[in-house]
Amino acid sequence: MAMGAAARAAAADAVVTFLWVLCASALGAATAAVTSFLGVQEVPGAGHYALLVTACLLAALLFAFDLLCGALGGASFNPTDFAASYAAGLDSPSLFSVALRFPAQAAGAVGGALAISELMPEQYKHTLAVAWPALKVDPHTGALAEGVLTFFVTLAVLWVIVKGPRYTVLRILMLSVSILSLILAGAEYTGPSMNPANAFGWAYVNNWHNTWEQLYVYWICPFIGAMLAGWVFRAVFLPLPPKPKTKKA
Repeated sequence: MAMGAAARAAAADAVVTFLWVLCASALGAATAAVTSFLGVQEVPGAGHYALLVTACLLAALLFAFDLLCGALGGASFNPTDFAASYAAGLDSPSLFSVALRFPAQAAGAVGGALAISELMPEQYKHTLAVAWPALKVDPHTGALAEGVLTFFVTLAVLWVIVKGPRYTVLRILMLSVSILSLILAGAEYTGPSMNPANAFGWAYVNNWHNTWEQLYVYWICPFIGAMLAGWVFRAVFLPLPPKPKTKKA
């Protein structure tokens, strides 16, 4: 029974990660298409309009994937979710389930990256260069940046989900703004990814998935950042369990 449930969870993760990489990588092209349709590409402040459009598209994407992941029984497209949940003391899958879901997410990400590379219209192919993570600094600086960015995005996600507003739309908007802000902050360092599976998918497409830099910058340090965020969230935002009362003799 447990093995079957773990296999189903891994399959759901593979599907969701495939779709996430496929759709998230198309945000740049979608932003270009929408701003072109609205006629705001050449007006003063065009960059601000583009950011607003991207934020709205990302919010819609997060909303859709929130529904999809819930319908699939809590599917995930980011391996660091498990580490953060465990460190925060929240519900987390078993080690056996995680051992199946990590490679499933990586495989799904590879499929999504390959699919969008083939399906993207020629006039928007250039937007994919922005979509994939790319190390633009030395490995140690990149590793630090990716770890810090993952720490903050994980802390934001934990707070919004556990302590944030009750209204789903408001939660999604807060997550969208947080994620987009951190992407902009890390653009000149690592891309950034803040998602090891997504980074692996594009690394595979660009044939550097089996390098030490890819493992160090996009796997090891994001996991450290996510676990630190979970511990900080647990220490700061979650109440301490009540101490058991001792009976008087």
